[in-house]
Amino acid sequence: MSNESSANGLTVSEAMQTRRAVKSFDPEFRIPEAEVQGMLEAAIQSPTAFNIQNWRIVRVTDADLRASIRAVAWDQAQVTDASELFILCADNSAWDRDPERYWVDAPQQVQEIIVPNIRKYYQGRPMVAQDEGQRSCGMLGMSLMLLARERGYDSCPMDGFDYSAVAELIGLPADHAIAFMVAVGKRAGEPFNKPGQLPLTDVVRENGF
Repeated sequence: MSNESSANGLTVSEAMQTRRAVKSFDPEFRIPEAEVQGMLEAAIQSPTAFNIQNWRIVRVTDADLRASIRAVAWDQAQVTDASELFILCADNSAWDRDPERYWVDAPQQVQEIIVPNIRKYYQGRPMVAQDEGQRSCGMLGMSLMLLARERGYDSCPMDGFDYSAVAELIGLPADHAIAFMVAVGKRAGEPFNKPGQLPLTDVVRENGF
């Protein structure tokens, strides 16, 4: 599917069906900046618990930094060849960073109920904050990949890298954690057919196991 196909628009179902984890990208192609910003603006509508928006996106545009990340990512070409490389990180202290701002547009009576409960829920429960952060990044990452596909681009979710090394390269704060990376760009050639999809009967259970 060409990049021009986005003009016709893809449904969510079509984007799901045609999304692939592409490994080979055209290194000369660049997504227009307005489209990148559009994808990011849409992606941050992804849900988070208590609306704390605990994802942080590191958009890696520096070529030297990309090369350094590739060196600690099994030399995977998509790190440097894709138009965009996003490192999705969880801010595990987001719940404690002026939580009133997350509900500033809600009715006052709703703010008075929800905001105090944010700290009550996370205070002294670091594993809860950590788990929520990873879930939030997962939903954000899927949003990014579908938004890219909607526009006729391709993507690759990545966890094949040295997390500690990448954290050091991007100066990750101590109370943050990397979830995974997403490369986005124009595929170079067609990927092979999907390798195999389990039927619903193998993965769906009604009312329990």
